[in-house]
Amino acid sequence: VVGSRTVMDHHPEFYLGMGMTAENVAKDYKISREDQDAFSVESHLKAIKAIESGWFKDEIAPVPVTFRTPGKNGEAKVETRMFDTDEGARGDTTVDALGKLKPAFLQGGTVTAGNSSQMSDGAAMCLVVSEKFARQHNLKPVARFCGYSVAGVPPRIMGIGPVASIPKALARAGLKQDQIQRYELNEAFAAQSLAVIRELKLNPALINLTGGAIALGHPLGATGAKLTATLINGLHRDKQKYGMVTMCIGTGMGASAIFEAV
Repeated sequence: VVGSRTVMDHHPEFYLGMGMTAENVAKDYKISREDQDAFSVESHLKAIKAIESGWFKDEIAPVPVTFRTPGKNGEAKVETRMFDTDEGARGDTTVDALGKLKPAFLQGGTVTAGNSSQMSDGAAMCLVVSEKFARQHNLKPVARFCGYSVAGVPPRIMGIGPVASIPKALARAGLKQDQIQRYELNEAFAAQSLAVIRELKLNPALINLTGGAIALGHPLGATGAKLTATLINGLHRDKQKYGMVTMCIGTGMGASAIFEAV
């Protein structure tokens, strides 16, 4: 058992499964199944466009992967390939197809495997240094870390975490919401993504321009660095100045960080 037995005994709602928290968000914020599925299809289509356009090439380090498959006479067939493209995005996904999926967490619910983030493996890294260190080591920075904030929300609706953390991050950075030109939102579930967008009146056209975790996966422990790399590359590609990475956190938190392209 993970966690505190005392907390579990007195506050079992703190240990609610992530899928159930998404169902709570969908119910509380009136996010329909149809809207969740439509949002998910858009995530896949944007991701496919980004892959086909080569937009991820500058942020992915190819890795050789060895595959073993059954061969002749019972001997394993060994093949090594360069792994350099996310496998999750599906260009043939449709609202009709997603609409046929059964609820994954609650009978009669609206959250399905199709409108939830994928369980993917992944790794990412970002190098953060002071301006002094960068000068001393002749490093050319690609962005400036402007501000960061975390905030707490009720665990039963942990997905709305960014609603609390985004305003705090903006205040710390001395910026206004209309100065942010693109967002990378962790897209744990379509329900929570839509709730955040609607509650803060974010412009959907600025959210996850190359797809999100529903299409590309949500590798635990890597999401923050992965989204930061995607954000910074996007800022430079589209000649933009300010962008934000924001995400919900299990057990009831939100985290947001603002970056300036340099």
